[in-house]
Amino acid sequence: MKDETKAILAGRKPQDFHGAVNTPVYHASTILYPSLAAIRGQEAMPFTYGRRATPTSAALEDAISELENAAGTVLTPSGASAVSLAILAGVEAGQHLLMVDTVYEPTRKFCDNFMARMGVETTYYDPLIGADIADCIGDNTGLIFMESPGSQTFEAQDVPAIVAAAKARGVKTALDNTWATPLHFKPLDHGVDYSVQAATKYIVGHADALLGTVACAQENHAHLRRTHGQLGLCAAPDDVFLALRGLRTLPLRLQQHQASALEMAKWLQALSFVRRVFYPALPSDAGHALWQRDFSGAAGLFSFELEPCSETQLGAMLDNLTLFGMGYSWGGFESLIVPCETPRTAVPFETDGQMLRVSIGLEHVEDLKADLMAGFGRAGYSA
Repeated sequence: MKDETKAILAGRKPQDFHGAVNTPVYHASTILYPSLAAIRGQEAMPFTYGRRATPTSAALEDAISELENAAGTVLTPSGASAVSLAILAGVEAGQHLLMVDTVYEPTRKFCDNFMARMGVETTYYDPLIGADIADCIGDNTGLIFMESPGSQTFEAQDVPAIVAAAKARGVKTALDNTWATPLHFKPLDHGVDYSVQAATKYIVGHADALLGTVACAQENHAHLRRTHGQLGLCAAPDDVFLALRGLRTLPLRLQQHQASALEMAKWLQALSFVRRVFYPALPSDAGHALWQRDFSGAAGLFSFELEPCSETQLGAMLDNLTLFGMGYSWGGFESLIVPCETPRTAVPFETDGQMLRVSIGLEHVEDLKADLMAGFGRAGYSA
């Protein structure tokens, strides 16, 4: 069955809910047991407490697992909490963590602060390191964390090479796969231990709910679920319902996001005052070959570098855009733009230009081009 069909069917059991097409929203904390034997654990119970699972959360877990080719999935209240869970499941106190240098900034802060308090040393590595990651693995390395493409500059990582090096040393791997979703890249099929998504972005797709997912293979499932339970993580039922609803249109939305983003990226690339466009789906991008080898599609998120401008010029450009909103998220139906920083500690990213990150939504591309071009004009750029 193709992923487009799985996105429609996965997790749905109308026969269990009087024929209702969508799984109802269960607002539940207490679950009543039918007998003493059941509460003693002598009889199987599909649901035992609202935090652990309800039919609503189980539907989304099952759907994500099917798309991820996973043995199981757990839900968390946000993408950041999903990342944190995967790291805590993969590395023990006092161990060493290898973290890609282009990682999502909240992940970097989690490593530098929370994990440091646990005695975990984090080493940031070049996203383009590939098989040479083997040289960074120490005797106490517990986890290698990847994000491909990376935040802000969108480098594609050689995931199979990194996974092979990790497995040779018995090291676990995790990958933030929010950009691609399991429709365009399946980390577990490439041997990754933990596949992480900020479902807030493309799964929900409508900028109205926060959610995270972590999927894994059978060998990691019991440990992941145990860690998830001990942390008391629980996604809100209404947010889970919105994710289930968003999932049903995910293939169509991703198709349009990709088509519009590629057209916008090519258009920007042709402007004289745009220095670089960072988008692996572009044939000219340094990571295009890896993206083409491993991915089946692209997202609507990328960045570009303008010629230098003042804060006043940048404000004139951004403050008066009509279609591009300024907001620190992406993956929704609406287009967004933000100035972006590129914090690096392993390999410096050098620029004296102005970096901007855009999330291309579902508006018509000609309208988006006109909005940006008017902004460029206000900032003093001219073709």
